[in-house]
Amino acid sequence: MKYTPHQTLLLLAFLLSIFSLHAQESGGFRIEAPEKHGFSPERLERLSTYLERELAVRKTPGAAVLIMRHGVIVYELTFGEQDMVTKTPMDLNSIFRIYSMTKPITSAAVMMLWEQGYFKLDDPISLYIPEFSRMKVAIENEDQSEILSLEKPNREITIQDLLRHTSGLTYGIFGKPTAIRQAYMNTNLSPGQQTIEEFIEKLTLLPLIAHPGERWEYGYSTDVLGFLVEKISGMSLEAFFDQYILSPLKMNDTGFHIPEEKLPRAAQGFDYSTNNYPTHLKDVARPPLMHSGGGGLVSTLYDYARFSQMMLNGGELDGVRLLGSKTVELMTSNHVGASVERGDLYLPGPGYGFGLGYAVRLEPGLSAMAGSQGNYRWGGWAGTGIWIDPQEEMIAIYMMQDVASSAYLRDRFKNLVYQAIVD
Repeated sequence: MKYTPHQTLLLLAFLLSIFSLHAQESGGFRIEAPEKHGFSPERLERLSTYLERELAVRKTPGAAVLIMRHGVIVYELTFGEQDMVTKTPMDLNSIFRIYSMTKPITSAAVMMLWEQGYFKLDDPISLYIPEFSRMKVAIENEDQSEILSLEKPNREITIQDLLRHTSGLTYGIFGKPTAIRQAYMNTNLSPGQQTIEEFIEKLTLLPLIAHPGERWEYGYSTDVLGFLVEKISGMSLEAFFDQYILSPLKMNDTGFHIPEEKLPRAAQGFDYSTNNYPTHLKDVARPPLMHSGGGGLVSTLYDYARFSQMMLNGGELDGVRLLGSKTVELMTSNHVGASVERGDLYLPGPGYGFGLGYAVRLEPGLSAMAGSQGNYRWGGWAGTGIWIDPQEEMIAIYMMQDVASSAYLRDRFKNLVYQAIVD
């Protein structure tokens, strides 16, 4: 069949519109056959079969996963339901509470200000948030059931300490229950129930679990960094993110709450308890009182893929540069030396160190997980995770809203992705 020039133009416009819509729905990324990028389709099917089986057995509501290599999507799939009550199917554009996957974004914001010369990484945080000059270190009895005394820190907490979690701040809910951790749990530090100023006032009256720089301890460090961004920029963390990160990267579904018109896309899940401390998935339908730099964002697979591809590209995506390539290199290098105590909950595990916002793999061996030296990763409380592998030019993301299944599935998911690489 022959087309007139006018018909040809109309057909071309139609095809371009379809391509544009598909690209928009895929986060602006092309989708290509996995075998073109070193993946075995048959081996990827193992991943699909595993997730379908395990999510059914564990009664997880559902999940959405994405693998990118060489800057294109090679695998994306959803499993189960977005909402078990309404029976809404999981969708590639479902919106998830990403909790601690907020931390890399906050860390990037901090480093954007660092690049402009506002501070040095070894500056004491008290230069910018004076309340931290009053903090003390707790001394516990032998079985850690009682705080015996408080002492002056050997040195002050630095911005670098906050970025790499060697500040001495803790969350309290992870690891062995101790008197110090219980003190944090007994104090209402919930970002949804107070302003950032109220949060900082309470936090700085609590004791440190260790002297700054001496111990890796997962805690509220990145929430403090969020306040640092606000203090230096003169903007709310929400406004800073939107103007300098989210809008430039076209992360249109990422924010500190879900607008009413997008609530039908919200993924729902289960509440959970750790150390007999009940935790409820946060209400994302309303703007929070405090913009939590440590765990406040909601996002989608595609939005987080855009941020991650920016990092993999050395700070740039689609002509928009957020960070210099050497800054990304600094962020994804190990900042936790051999003399730093790992504590009883060093989340990255053997073979890993920690950079400025990410766990960083130090060598091919030691870890029980597959991976490449130099890959960097992090996850979120309710079952979200990301890792970026510069050697393989690969990004993998999984999202669900099930705290109980997150740790169980995380490492298995990673191993199954790597076993599918055959080039």
